[in-house]
Amino acid sequence: MPGLPWSEIVFPALTCVLLTGYHLFWAYQVRRAPLLTYLGVTRHLRFMWVESIIRERRDILAVQTLRNWIMAASFLASTAILIGLGLLSFLFRAELLAELNFELTAIFTRVQTLFLVKLMLLSLHFFFAFFSFTLAIRYLNQVNFLINVPAACDPVLTPGFIAHTLDLGMLHYTLGMRAYYLAVPVALWLFGPLWMFLGALVLTVVLYQLDHCCSLDYSTATCELAGSPPESQGCRGAGG
Repeated sequence: MPGLPWSEIVFPALTCVLLTGYHLFWAYQVRRAPLLTYLGVTRHLRFMWVESIIRERRDILAVQTLRNWIMAASFLASTAILIGLGLLSFLFRAELLAELNFELTAIFTRVQTLFLVKLMLLSLHFFFAFFSFTLAIRYLNQVNFLINVPAACDPVLTPGFIAHTLDLGMLHYTLGMRAYYLAVPVALWLFGPLWMFLGALVLTVVLYQLDHCCSLDYSTATCELAGSPPESQGCRGAGG
């Protein structure tokens, strides 16, 4: 039985190292210097938005804004599950089922079976995206109620608590979008491992531009706001 070509081992490994290394670097920046990243900036601004909505009682604006996020998450979740199920239906076609049963024991020694593994990995990306977007909808629905409850009714419902719940929803939204992005190199892997690696290089450059606010000046900004969520307290901007 023929073994795998060296390119099917080297380029996927390099792709994994490249994308994992970038996301570890991104997570470190979000943790240590959040206002240098769009994720940290939007988290900072969401707290200010929640605080202003509660203070000025702009209930209609809050519901409309959250509804837009829920509609976008619903559309992306529906798209992800349709693509994932479509890939599975192609993977388990009747004419491939018998072949798949006999070759699972040699999954890393058959190029034809490796193609099926690539499809399975691609479908897992879209199932993860579906799961993330549904969790985002769950948290956004909770915020819909929390943000409209008068503060006098429950002292626990502070702007920090509501902003933290909103952040959880938007974090899952970000993870769902990230699964969409990472599905691109996996899809290119179907055409060859070199295409996968080149796609990962381009994706890393694009993600760096999307994740870092190079054109924004937050050098004097601070997250030390009264009632801000504990995880955002003490973070500084570029000059901190």
